[in-house]
Parts: sequence; structure tokens; C-alpha cells
Amino acid sequence: MSNIMVDLETMSTQPNAAIVAIGAVKFGSKGLIEEFYAKVDLETSVKTGGHIDPKTVMWWLSQSEEARGEFNGENVSLFTALQDFSKFVGAKKKAKIWGNGASFDNVVLGCAYDSVNLERPWDFWNDRCYRTMKNMFSNGIEYVEPDIKHHALEDAKAQALHLCRIMEAIQKG
Repeated sequence: MSNIMVDLETMSTQPNAAIVAIGAVKFGSKGLIEEFYAKVDLETSVKTGGHIDPKTVMWWLSQSEEARGEFNGENVSLFTALQDFSKFVGAKKKAKIWGNGASFDNVVLGCAYDSVNLERPWDFWNDRCYRTMKNMFSNGIEYVEPDIKHHALEDAKAQALHLCRIMEAIQKG
């Protein structure tokens, strides 16, 4: 069974937030295994019901040029990004999907699947919360900031590596 850390960059904090990037990484006890990254065309996110919040837009404008790079370059439609993510996850729906917060990444991603009438590639009982693990078990376990903060793939990798160290510490007792 795969563990996959997901990080989204969005234009809102609502469950139906417009997604601009999806970053994910498969990981295990020995570290990172495989990466996924898609920049999403904002217009397609909005056309499928994605919410834009002016406060979030203003927050993005105050971020680094590297972080705002999530909006530049080759972007794919939300539908295509979600299809590609489903292929990355795999067809068996057994992956554990980790997000940073019980009410954010996984919820927003699930709402996006609903908005384009695609089946989620994971079962709801395989939702996992990195933030909970971090808050409960990371005392003294260093979190290494990514080189580019608020970049979906870089954040997903940093979170997955931190979670690997937390899980290793739990196993050691």
C-alpha cells in the first residue's frame, strides 16, 4: 500500500478552492520514491466551480517570485491534472493520501474530483493527516524547509520527509 503526500496551491481556503498546482510524492520507510507535479490552468479550475478568495490572492501577491512561479509556464486543465494524478496513485484505490490538515488538501482535492465528475483514486478511509502527526509526535524532529516555500511539489517532499522521520522515531519508541 502506497503512502502519498499531497500538497496543493490554491486561490482560496474553501473546500472548493480553485487549484493552481498539485504536488505529490510517494514515500516509504526509506524515503521518497516517486514524484508527481501538475500546474493547473486557473481558468479551468474556476469554470468547474473553483472558488477564488481576494485575501488569498493578496497573500499570493506577497509571496516570493519563485512561489508565484506556480502560475507561470505550461499549465494543464484541472480535468487533465486529476486524470494524471489518478494514474500516479494507481487503480487499486489502496493508497493512503496524506495532506497537511484534516480539512484542507485532501478535502479540496476530493471536491475537485467531484467538480469534474471523476472518481477519486483513493477510498475515504485512507485519508491521512500529516498536521496531526506533526503536532502530536514531532517534538525534537527537525522540519527542513523546502528551498521554495509554497511550491506544491517542494512542500509535499519536505512534508513527506518530515513524516518519515516522525514515523521512524515512533517505531523506535
